[in-house]
Amino acid sequence: MNSPMDDAKIFSCEFFPPQTEAGMEKLLIVRNELDENMHPAFYSVTFGAGGTNRDRTLDAVDRLREDNASVAPHISCIGSTRDQLKELIERYIDRGVNRLVTLRGDIPEGGPGANDFNHANELVAFIREQTGDHFHIEVAAYPEYHPESATPESDFQYFKRKIESGADSAITQYFYNIDAYLRFIENCQKANLDVPVVPGIMPITNYKGLVRFSDNCGAEIPRWIRKQLEAYEDDIDSLIDFGTDVVTSLCSRLLESGAPGLHFYTLNQSQVTLEIWRRLNS
Repeated sequence: MNSPMDDAKIFSCEFFPPQTEAGMEKLLIVRNELDENMHPAFYSVTFGAGGTNRDRTLDAVDRLREDNASVAPHISCIGSTRDQLKELIERYIDRGVNRLVTLRGDIPEGGPGANDFNHANELVAFIREQTGDHFHIEVAAYPEYHPESATPESDFQYFKRKIESGADSAITQYFYNIDAYLRFIENCQKANLDVPVVPGIMPITNYKGLVRFSDNCGAEIPRWIRKQLEAYEDDIDSLIDFGTDVVTSLCSRLLESGAPGLHFYTLNQSQVTLEIWRRLNS
């Protein structure tokens, strides 16, 4: 029987593009720390609403790849035309990038602006049309359903169309309820969607920030976790220790249940992600 930490599992980490050179230098230190301890398969780099930080994403990709790290930039269709997306894809090919995280993207205030695609499945099909099998294409999955979805069934149908358009694998929105993920995998199996769906993992380091972001993106924080985090709000050491216990247990159960790996939303920090990694391997 394979170990939950088997080499066949896919472990990866997500960064956001720093706004300053000092932030970039710090991120490179974080990348080195993760490299030395985790050896992630790749690092994804996020993309702002409506493409607002496209240049910073490109810069982060270049800097992260200086030491031959495998990087998967986020690419979104909201706020971009077909020609703009074609140019961006070509720039990534020129940089040696062979993996993309393909998203619809968040709609910025004031509307989406000029764009030729409205849904991620259209962007996936476009990338396949333009580049064939050059890219490994990741898409997003929502075990607890996208907050804009009308029904759970319609949400799953959106996911199904992304896979059928040519996506190779998926990374989920973070969650703390393992049953939601396992039910999502059951639905994939029933629909004959045979692609890896890697759980997105959000370390817990802040109470108010986590609650605000979770409420916005539709990720449920179970009541027992929320109430304990609230009690520890003014005791950051206890909050992080409790949160790390919760997330480590979730990761362990996911791997034991057959999850193909883990994708850590690092928030450009290494300490808590590495502590979860240490506990998983102890």
